[in-house]
Amino acid sequence: MSTLDHPAAFRVSRRLHGLIPVLALLAGWEAASRSGLVDPKLLPSLLTVAGRAGQELAEGRLAVDVAASLARDIAGFTIGSLAGILVGLLLGLSRLADRLIGPSFNAVKQIAIFAWIPLISVWFGVGEDAKIAFIALAAFTPVVVNTWEGARAAPPKLAEVARVLEFGRWRTLRLVALPAALPAIFAGLHLGLINAWLATVGAEYFMTVGPGIGGLMTEGREHFHMDLVLLGVLLLGLIGLALNTLATRLEARALRWRRRA
Repeated sequence: MSTLDHPAAFRVSRRLHGLIPVLALLAGWEAASRSGLVDPKLLPSLLTVAGRAGQELAEGRLAVDVAASLARDIAGFTIGSLAGILVGLLLGLSRLADRLIGPSFNAVKQIAIFAWIPLISVWFGVGEDAKIAFIALAAFTPVVVNTWEGARAAPPKLAEVARVLEFGRWRTLRLVALPAALPAIFAGLHLGLINAWLATVGAEYFMTVGPGIGGLMTEGREHFHMDLVLLGVLLLGLIGLALNTLATRLEARALRWRRRA
């Protein structure tokens, strides 16, 4: 009997297959470092990086850096996503707002996120407020775009029923617009979470150095401690993967509930 007959076994098999490139990359990294093919000072072995992780963890620094990065990420993502949902609903449900604000937003969203750093630095300084503002901006754009499209794509029949039943604006929003836009909103939140994590690293790396994974990597670069830099890279990848997995599962659960409703 094949794994196709067992969906759970098929999913596990697919995940294991997805690990093959990662394991191959790690094996190549270890082999290159230990064989002398690459200078170990430039590419420390996995064992060296693991030892550095243990040292940082024992000294309590690693937990502080990870917690600081996650706190910034969550704060910026929350602010940016809430603002993005509100603006997206406004653009999707109001033709006037769509005509007045839509073209300007479509122009502004073409600006690369890192191009905003000088302006944010002037407005908010280069401390914690600026970092959170930068992360919020990174999350804001994809949430607006997806919410806007989702609210605008609500089936006309539902809007017609709401008019016949004489729903007020609040009931129309709650019972018609939001349920119809929910899949698009969750897709935007998923993208916003990914963008927020990337922006967290950029904010910590390009703004004032402080606690955080970006600060950890900056310290490693300045003192040429490549094991510290690579530890930061691995942490960024692992935490990013965990956040993406969490967002995927929450999105699937929320949309499953919507389908049942």
